[in-house]
Amino acid sequence: MLATHQLRAGYGSVAVLFDVDIAVGAGESIAIIGANGAGKSTLVRAICGLIPSMAGTIEKEGRPIQSLPPHARAEHGVAVVLEGRHLFGELSLESNLRIAETQGSKRRNARFDFSFEDVLDLFPFMRGRLGAPVGVFSGGEQQMVAIGRALLLKPDLLILDEPSTGLAPKVVREIVAVIQTLRQKGMSLLLIEQHIGVASECSDRAYVMSLGKIVKELDSTDWHDQSLLAEITQAYLG
Repeated sequence: MLATHQLRAGYGSVAVLFDVDIAVGAGESIAIIGANGAGKSTLVRAICGLIPSMAGTIEKEGRPIQSLPPHARAEHGVAVVLEGRHLFGELSLESNLRIAETQGSKRRNARFDFSFEDVLDLFPFMRGRLGAPVGVFSGGEQQMVAIGRALLLKPDLLILDEPSTGLAPKVVREIVAVIQTLRQKGMSLLLIEQHIGVASECSDRAYVMSLGKIVKELDSTDWHDQSLLAEITQAYLG
């Protein structure tokens, strides 16, 4: 579904990512975990085309996409919920969703054809708030709007950048439940997380990042090794 090979990227002439190799298979949920400053969000921005690649490749279903602009990558089925959400705060919830729905209509024969009603079913609180400006919503509600908006782009790969950061535990559980629903539907997910507990609940495998490099890989059995998880938390997430 998605792969990076020897990816190097950064800001201006300063590299932040160094020879990053990751792969997300069809229907897989993969986590990238690491502390603040590890390079996780820079990796997201490079994959989505918000910053240029300095070297290496980014492939979507075997096709290099690193030279494509962000909108073209979205048209190839890559959607992202960036940290900070980037909603149109002065516009209503419905307007935020309809804008994405219009863009998603360009995706013909998408594997995951989420409709406006599908998003409302996934996030029931939205039904009574469609006319409200999203700028007055809580952080958790805004995160759900951002995820719903991304789904209306009809992606087959959804990237979530720090979806649990700053949210109350109850809201985190709701977000985790939504991610698990998307996994059950077979959507490919790339989850950027600092919290190893959320990552373990929501992903099949994980890569650990530190100082712009992949320093460790975890498979599905590693999520049950509490001593290993404690070691990783102390070494890379403390």
